[in-house]
Amino acid sequence: MLLTASLVEIIVVLPTFNEADNLADMAEALWALPLPGLRVLVVDDASPDGTGAVADRLAGAYPDRLGVIHRTGKGGLGTAYVAGFRRALAEGADVVVQMDCDFSHSPSYLPPFIEKLAEYDVVVGSRYVADGKLDERWEKGRVALSLWANRYARAILGIRAEDATAGFKVWRRATLEGIGLDRIHSNGYVFQVEMAYVAQRLGYRVLEQPIYFEDRRIGRSKMTIPVKLEAAWRVWEVAVRHGRLTPAQRRAAQPVTA
Repeated sequence: MLLTASLVEIIVVLPTFNEADNLADMAEALWALPLPGLRVLVVDDASPDGTGAVADRLAGAYPDRLGVIHRTGKGGLGTAYVAGFRRALAEGADVVVQMDCDFSHSPSYLPPFIEKLAEYDVVVGSRYVADGKLDERWEKGRVALSLWANRYARAILGIRAEDATAGFKVWRRATLEGIGLDRIHSNGYVFQVEMAYVAQRLGYRVLEQPIYFEDRRIGRSKMTIPVKLEAAWRVWEVAVRHGRLTPAQRRAAQPVTA
């Protein structure tokens, strides 16, 4: 059972690639939440727009509130999150948040999500449960592709969550430790599917909470049709890799190094 949100160590992991115009605003929005001590961990993949430099300036101004992992080259979403999760656990996080830096995931959802961790092992910001909603500005083709990718992953893997491809999640420390980050091999957007599937196979309690998924405020979406098509066939790899997992195979908590 978690303590109240104001008494736990919360680290928000933000993978970034060309988010120089969003990062400072996102950090300020997160720090404005009624979550004392919340820290931000930026994982930047050598963004050519200078996101890394923005992150360094913020870290210099707020050394106790923001950290940075600099990676050489565009290493992909999955490995960025795993690197961030490892660092967050090593730094003592009780709660680890994964979310986008472009405001498609509103920080305002975090306080009630974190409170729900008293009863659940992971809370998912879901676009596809009742009252969940996609931005009205999305083109019909983009909406159709997103729905197809989600239903495809659910059908192949038997994922019970309505939003199997959700990228907005709040994890208990013990859940990430039990999953075992060394088990996770997917990069790109299928990482979200793999984490959802492994959590279900290991018997963790998953709660989906409806969100309004806003289109990014600044910049262009990085989710292209080729990226989604690649993710589709990689779903089969996830099925083969983890199809026999059971709750008995949860990993014991181990010392974690970044």
